[in-house]
Amino acid sequence: MVSKLLWMFVLCTLSVYANDEANSTKAYTQLPLKEALQLANRQNIEIDIAEFDRQIARLGVKVARGYNFGKVDATVMGLRSNDAGNVFGFKLQSREATFGDFGFDQFLSGFGAAMTNPDGTLADFQTFAQNFGNPQAQQQLLSTVPEKLNNPDARNHYDVKVRYMIPLYTGFKLTSYKKIAEEMAKMARLDKQKVEAQKSFEVRKTYYDISLLDKFEHDLSTIKNNIKQLREATIEFMKEGYAKKTDLMEVDSRLSNVDRMLFEARANRELSYDFLSFLLDHKVKSIKHVSLDTFDCKIPLENVLKRNRDIKKAELGYKIQDKMVTVAKSPFQPEVGAFAEYGSSDNTFLGHFQDHDRYTVGVQAKMNLFSGGSDYYKLQQEKLKRLKVKRQAELARKGITLKYKKITTEIANADKQVESLKKELALAQQIYENYQERYKEGLASINDVVIKQSKQIEKLLNLLKVQNLRNQKILEVYRLAY
Repeated sequence: MVSKLLWMFVLCTLSVYANDEANSTKAYTQLPLKEALQLANRQNIEIDIAEFDRQIARLGVKVARGYNFGKVDATVMGLRSNDAGNVFGFKLQSREATFGDFGFDQFLSGFGAAMTNPDGTLADFQTFAQNFGNPQAQQQLLSTVPEKLNNPDARNHYDVKVRYMIPLYTGFKLTSYKKIAEEMAKMARLDKQKVEAQKSFEVRKTYYDISLLDKFEHDLSTIKNNIKQLREATIEFMKEGYAKKTDLMEVDSRLSNVDRMLFEARANRELSYDFLSFLLDHKVKSIKHVSLDTFDCKIPLENVLKRNRDIKKAELGYKIQDKMVTVAKSPFQPEVGAFAEYGSSDNTFLGHFQDHDRYTVGVQAKMNLFSGGSDYYKLQQEKLKRLKVKRQAELARKGITLKYKKITTEIANADKQVESLKKELALAQQIYENYQERYKEGLASINDVVIKQSKQIEKLLNLLKVQNLRNQKILEVYRLAY
C-alpha cells in the first residue's frame, strides 16, 4: 500500500513538472504592445538587476540610520596565566585579592620578630621601638621578597562584559551621511526607472520595426507578383518573337533582387522577434501590429523638463554634494560620545557573577586642533565639486532642451518627407503599371519597364527608411519624458 502511494506521488510530481516545463517553453502569440510592456517590467533581466540596486540603496539608508543608535559589544574571554602581574590583576578584577597575595605573611613574620625578646617572651613597647627602629631591622624587613606575589600559582580567568557606545555629537556628520544615503536611494530608483524607460523604448521600437517590416514585405510581395506577371508576358512575347532572351533575363534579375530584399526583410523580422524575446525573457512567436500612421508625439517641452530623469539625477547629485560639504566641515567641530560598560570576572565561567560585577560609564570629547591644513583643503575641494555639480545640473537641463528641439524638428521634417514619399510612391507605382501595359502592347521596351519598376522599389525603400527614422525619433521623445 505504501509503495503504491509513493508511486502515485512520483507520477503526480512528474506530471506537474512536465506541465510547468510546457508552460515555460510556450511562446506568446498575437501579443499586444500593452501586454508586452507589462511583461518587460516584470520579466526583463536588466530591470531585475536595477531593482536589486534599488533595494541595496534602500538598505544603505537603514545602515546609515543605524549609526545614530551606537553599538553594543559583548565580550567573553577565557585566560590562564602564571604571570605575576596577570595573576594579581585577575584577582583584583575578580574582587578576590587579599593581603596574603602581597606577601604579608612573610612581612608579618619579620614584624613578629621585632615584637618578641630573644627568650621568646613578648617585648615591651620600648624594646619593640628599639628593635623596629633599628635601620638594619627595617632594611631587612623591607627587603623581604614576597613569594606569593612574585611567584603565584597559575590561575584561570573568565571575563564577561557588555559595552554600549553611542555618538552624541559628530558635527552633523552622521546626519549628513543619512541624508546622502536617502538621496542615493532616490538615485537608484531613478536609475531603475531609466532602465524601465529604455526597455519600454526598445519594446515599442521593436513592435514598430516588425509592423513596418511586415508592411514592407506585403508591398514587396505585391511588386513580386507584378514582376511575375511581367515575366509571363515576356515569355509569351518571346514565343511570338517580340521579346528576346535578354529581356527575360532582365526580368529574372529584377525578380531575384526582390527575392533578396524579401529574404532580408524576413531575416530582420526574425531577428527583431529574437530581440523582443530577449527583452521579455520569453519566446515571442507573433505580435499584434501597431498603427504606423496614427503614431505621433505631442509632449510639450515643459513636461519633458519636469519628468526627465537625467535632470532629476543631476539635481539629486547637487543635493548629495551639498551634504558632502557639511561632512567636510565636521573635522572643525568636536566629536562627543558616551559609553557604558558592565561585566564580571571570576576564575570559573560566570561564577559569582553578581558578587564580582562591575560597571563603568563615561563621556569623551575629541577635537582635531591641527592636521597640516588637509581638512581645510578637503573642504575647499567639496565646495568646488558642489559648484561643478550645480553647473552640470544646468547643463543637463539645457542639453535636454536642445535635444528635444532637435528631435521634434527631425520629426517634423520626417512627417513632410513621409507625406511626399507616399505621393511619389503612388505616382511611381502608377507609372510602372502604365509602362507594364504599354510593354504588353509593344509600345515600350522591357528596359523602360524595369527602370520604372526600380524607381518604384527605390521610393518604397526611401519611405520605409524615413518612416523608421520618424518612429524612432518619436520614441526618443517618449524616452526623454517617461
